[in-house]
Amino acid sequence: MEEKLMSKKKPSFPINDLLHKYLQHYNRNTKIPVFYDDLLRFSGSIVVYDRNDEDTLWVRCYYPDYERDDIDNSLKKVYLLLHSDGKADRLDFLSIDAIDYCTFGNSKPFRIKIRNVLNDNFTYFYVKKADASRIYGLDFEHILSPHRINFLVYKDTLIEEHIAGIPGDVFIKEELDKCDNLAKNQIAKEFVKFNERCTLRLLGDMRSYNYVVIPTHDFDHVNYRIRAIDFDQQNYEGSLKVYRPQFFKENYKMVMLVADRLEESSIEQYRNEERSQVAKRLITSQRRFRTLIRCMIKDHVSKPENVKQLRKELVDFTKDVKFKRAKTMGNILKTALDFVKRNYLEDERYQ
Repeated sequence: MEEKLMSKKKPSFPINDLLHKYLQHYNRNTKIPVFYDDLLRFSGSIVVYDRNDEDTLWVRCYYPDYERDDIDNSLKKVYLLLHSDGKADRLDFLSIDAIDYCTFGNSKPFRIKIRNVLNDNFTYFYVKKADASRIYGLDFEHILSPHRINFLVYKDTLIEEHIAGIPGDVFIKEELDKCDNLAKNQIAKEFVKFNERCTLRLLGDMRSYNYVVIPTHDFDHVNYRIRAIDFDQQNYEGSLKVYRPQFFKENYKMVMLVADRLEESSIEQYRNEERSQVAKRLITSQRRFRTLIRCMIKDHVSKPENVKQLRKELVDFTKDVKFKRAKTMGNILKTALDFVKRNYLEDERYQ
């Protein structure tokens, strides 16, 4: 199934001048003291296993003694730039507990575990190779989803905050069956909305390990949210199915949950709700969105054959002939979101 849906490997795309200026304007571009390539100079590594002694596909990296202190101090400064004011007088309260490297996926990130030595609280952040399509994905997530995204870019290095939650594949395997009926109904609703949001903004490859499930305890029940954590596949693939999480076999149990728990009328209601929310976010953030989409329209973040295929499939799917005029993935995304906003405004006018 995946061979038909996905390309074997997505290339990395450089950041063009327009996108670079956009990142500067919105304070995403900040000078940092360490680069992705610096972390590649590890001298050894060991496999990281989970609590069930299964390989996590991450390895823990070790560096020569003469480099480790400099790397640790640089990573502490990066953390302060990402989450605070960047002042160096707070470095003594931080410790780099682990530097892990992922051998799986397109971005091959480093995961940094950083701890406050005063109270043992810890968190993570990621160091990755900067890729234009991923940066578009991150900022569109910031604009169009209910979630804010914190990241920094400097030259060819991308720093991302950690998004906390239960990995979707772990939740499906270990937690879903334990949920009561009310929780399952809510998870089904959230998957419908998540599926719709990914399709509207053309974020692809939302297999279960590329999103997290976030439980939040209310006073008499638990709320669940589904949030994307991987943004490599923003407008790259040509198949529309790639942008619809329901078509990945890893999400089969979620799809079956929706089919078992929700009536067709409820599914359509939740899809309409999500389309309306995306349209509202577009309207309230239109200046920032227009600036970013102009960068993407003038950029090339996919192959011509993918643009042609996605354009055709969207014409067939939406019956909107405006997609035929789209020449780049940026044009396609703008047309898709204009379609969403136009329909929302027309529905509002006739109410």
